[in-house]
Amino acid sequence: MKIINKDYDAVVVGAGHAGCEAALALARTGIKTLMLTLSLDSIGFLACNPSIGGTAKGQIVSEIDALGGEMGIVADKTAILMRMLNMGKGPAVHSLRAQEDKIEYHNEMKSVLENEKNLDIRQGEATKILHKNGEIYGIETDLNETYYCKAVVLCTGVYLKSQIIIGDHVEDTGPNGFKRANKLTQSLIDCGFEIYRFKTGTPTRVHFDSIDTTELEKQYGDEGISPFSYKTKKQPKNVAVCYLTYTNQNTHKIIMDNLEKSPMYNGLITGVGPRYCPSIETKIVRFKDKERHQLFLEPESLHTKETYVQGLSTSLPVDVQKEMLNSIKGLEKAKIMRDAYAIEYDCINSLQLYPTLEYKNIKGLFCAGQINGTSGYEEAACQGLIAGINASREIQGKSQLVLKRNEAMIGVLIDDLVTKGTDEPYRMLTSRAEYRLHLRQDNCDLRLTEIGREYGLVDDERWKIFLRKKNGIKKAKKELTKIIAPSKQINDMLESVGETPLYTGASVDNLLKRANVTAKMLQQTLGIFREIKDDVLNELTIETKYEGYIQKEEKQIEEAKRQEKMLLPKNFDYSQIAGLRLEAREKLNKVMPLNMGQASRISGVSPADISVLTVYLKSKKLI
Repeated sequence: MKIINKDYDAVVVGAGHAGCEAALALARTGIKTLMLTLSLDSIGFLACNPSIGGTAKGQIVSEIDALGGEMGIVADKTAILMRMLNMGKGPAVHSLRAQEDKIEYHNEMKSVLENEKNLDIRQGEATKILHKNGEIYGIETDLNETYYCKAVVLCTGVYLKSQIIIGDHVEDTGPNGFKRANKLTQSLIDCGFEIYRFKTGTPTRVHFDSIDTTELEKQYGDEGISPFSYKTKKQPKNVAVCYLTYTNQNTHKIIMDNLEKSPMYNGLITGVGPRYCPSIETKIVRFKDKERHQLFLEPESLHTKETYVQGLSTSLPVDVQKEMLNSIKGLEKAKIMRDAYAIEYDCINSLQLYPTLEYKNIKGLFCAGQINGTSGYEEAACQGLIAGINASREIQGKSQLVLKRNEAMIGVLIDDLVTKGTDEPYRMLTSRAEYRLHLRQDNCDLRLTEIGREYGLVDDERWKIFLRKKNGIKKAKKELTKIIAPSKQINDMLESVGETPLYTGASVDNLLKRANVTAKMLQQTLGIFREIKDDVLNELTIETKYEGYIQKEEKQIEEAKRQEKMLLPKNFDYSQIAGLRLEAREKLNKVMPLNMGQASRISGVSPADISVLTVYLKSKKLI
């Protein structure tokens, strides 16, 4: 007997990082929402590395927060060690990374979801997508339940027909022993999705007490750095320590001697793996000239002795894993608690999605996270947030949100997915963003909080914090024109940081442009910028120091905006434009770009093609 439920406007399939953000975005904008998950124990679970953030990923987490998402808040609450990466480089690549207590992270996120009004959570497996006349109308489950709704957000992670592979052992299961989704892939195929097979992996977990840390380098957290969330009032405490060790020539020999046993190299694994987070086997084969590779020993939780061996991802047999592990300094007697494994799973061709993350063939069906071919918690979470916002807007008949490449790292990520596509697990990098000096870790709130407010996710508390910072910057900038006369006080400070002393008066703006001078130093030395908080002083320092570079980027952004404003006709047949090269016609018809800017970024569409396209569409008065 079928059980039919009509109580929900939206259904979110999956409760990983994409599913959590999608469900919260829907519920918090007034949409009655159901979250379906294979296991309540997998909600917000950190199945691979016990960390949030990292290069480019730190920016994404703070962007999620600025828009009104949840990941940054939970990450701050459950962090056990925080570091700001790349501080020896410019601010464009500064990125926050936090070791998380993975048990507490899961518990905290689950609690947030359970206490959200408008949101129900149900354990169950979605098996069929229901649609008619190009519109979604529901989801079926393995228990013969039907949930009618106006929008569905698919956040299936790595669970679609997933297989765990260790040596020649293959198991039909999801990560960490969780149940996999067996039937939904066929429904995706029936809906017209192209299916890819991707692969990722995870390292061994060892018992901390079996590690000899006496000769290993300790990695401590940073003090006094800004957390992910602008709502976090207290700096998270660094209560854990990580350790650094290295592989060696013996380790590499063990791997090379057993390479034929690796599923990556003997043909057992067919899925495409991640380029930027490769297995240790791939590292050794690809970089034969390297004598060693870094490994970080990271605590998984304050509630367990499990320690994550960052950098030693593998799918080699367990006996080889042990031999390899015990060849490494500090791990000679290490006891494995969980074996490393590779996981293969199904995902879709992201070119079949609009920039809103809605499927082009079925109105109301959205996809977010690793189902779109990405890797990483942060990449998943930001897609879930955008898909949730847009599913809500579609239900309400309102315009949807598309973040531009100059507005957010999130915008770069989604544009890459839906415009260029990906044939391997996609990872966000600062180098992918052409305006990365504009898309910094420190200014996510200034870029995105007003957008989050407009779309209904920024509450009054967050808005008040934003206005305080915005007004603080306005107030601080008024002091930049002040002239500072030479004095012992200012010259002692300048000489202490390796700067030339003043012999004539100089403006505050001029002083801040010096490499080693910060607004905080001037506040402490001269008493200017009174009552201005540290986050504002940091913002002022960066904007003043890099003013010329930022202005150059802004000019490039304005030129890009001109192309973005040239909207292209919907469902246009580009094959009728004879002047376009065949490849360009095929790619344009596949992607169906929304504007000329997006069209110019499609792989296989040249500047000459864009010129032809522009002339043709203008002659037909279509743009």
